[in-house]
Amino acid sequence: MSIYNKINAGFSLSSGSPVTAGIEDMIYIFNADEIALSFDPQNPLIVTGLSPIEGARIYKFEGTNNSFNTLSKLVKTPAGPRYTEEIDFNIAGFSVDIKAQLMAMGYGRVKAIVANNHHSSNSAFELFGAVNGLILSDSERNAADENLDGGYKLKLTNPDKLREPYPPRAVSIAAANGPATYASTLAAIDALVA
Repeated sequence: MSIYNKINAGFSLSSGSPVTAGIEDMIYIFNADEIALSFDPQNPLIVTGLSPIEGARIYKFEGTNNSFNTLSKLVKTPAGPRYTEEIDFNIAGFSVDIKAQLMAMGYGRVKAIVANNHHSSNSAFELFGAVNGLILSDSERNAADENLDGGYKLKLTNPDKLREPYPPRAVSIAAANGPATYASTLAAIDALVA
């Protein structure tokens, strides 16, 4: 049965594990063409593996006080549903190294993994830009901004006219000797962090 044209399950709210809004204060970003993705053969919405190409790495950006946010929005098109994806985050700094990373995100394509505050599902981690990647579409620095101490406000989003064919993919990677859990997925991602 195809997941594209028929619903096949319901859901209910869980009092034992209620949904929690927001994402953790970290984001993992990597160059779009440097990490190969493996998908669950039964469900293309689940990434089951991340394989670096020629020693590529994932880069971890950390923040504080809810300085990261994500958005996924359905857009109806003549070709079918597409999804606009956005990640907003802040960088407390403006060194030359930071500026070089911002330029790379603006010209090249990246993919990003975020960790939801709600850990009790196979979507505790989500991948943004799985098919078309993301680019830095907004980068703003106000030197007098006391909230960011003069740092940058950034937005990663889909390149023009290249929305995603799926909502953000779940990243759920099993341990070598057990099922996929939050801990096993985090360990697999952290193993690739530069």
